[in-house]
Amino acid sequence: MTAPRAVLFDAYGTLFDVHSVIEAGRAITADPLALSLLWRGKQLEYTWLRSLMGRYEDFWQVTEAALRFAVRRLGLAATEADLGRLMDAYLSLAPFPDVAGALDRLAGTPLGILSNGSPRMLAAAVASSGLGSRFQHVLSVDAVRTYKPSPAVYALGTQALGLPAADVLFVSSNGWDVAGARAFGYRTCWCNRSGAPVEELGAAPDSVVDRLDELALR
Repeated sequence: MTAPRAVLFDAYGTLFDVHSVIEAGRAITADPLALSLLWRGKQLEYTWLRSLMGRYEDFWQVTEAALRFAVRRLGLAATEADLGRLMDAYLSLAPFPDVAGALDRLAGTPLGILSNGSPRMLAAAVASSGLGSRFQHVLSVDAVRTYKPSPAVYALGTQALGLPAADVLFVSSNGWDVAGARAFGYRTCWCNRSGAPVEELGAAPDSVVDRLDELALR
């Protein structure tokens, strides 16, 4: 098989560590990891539910709603200022240590981000990480007002790149996202950072790596 002509990356959990918000969470809880895990889980759940209900809100609004739920569910005392600081942490998420090296190895191949994030959130995360010059496209689901794994979202990548899905490699750490991209027709690589089993969705990844710097195009 020939090498892909372009590579698209998921953002949250793939390039950027969503649990880097843990430090901000220490201000309101002795167990910030529990807060971060519940927050992230509810954030994804709300994207799927809003897509099914046809009631789109952008990812910033979804993320705030998920945070408010998580705080209430855990019985935490948090002021509006506390919530604001936690939300702001999402604008400067730390990139995983393997990201820069992985992108260096792909120099010369068109690269893009295809994410649930709102345009503002993605612009902030890319800028704070210093990775902006590496990507030709930063694509948000906001353009189609629904969330992954809708085919309408994955179509944003082929439209921006001007390539058929079979010529593009889609990389994500989220198994359900990889399944959605594979069902759409992309070649896929699952960055399985947590050693999880493959999702039972009938769309297995073409390749699996533990870290992004293990990614190979041939």
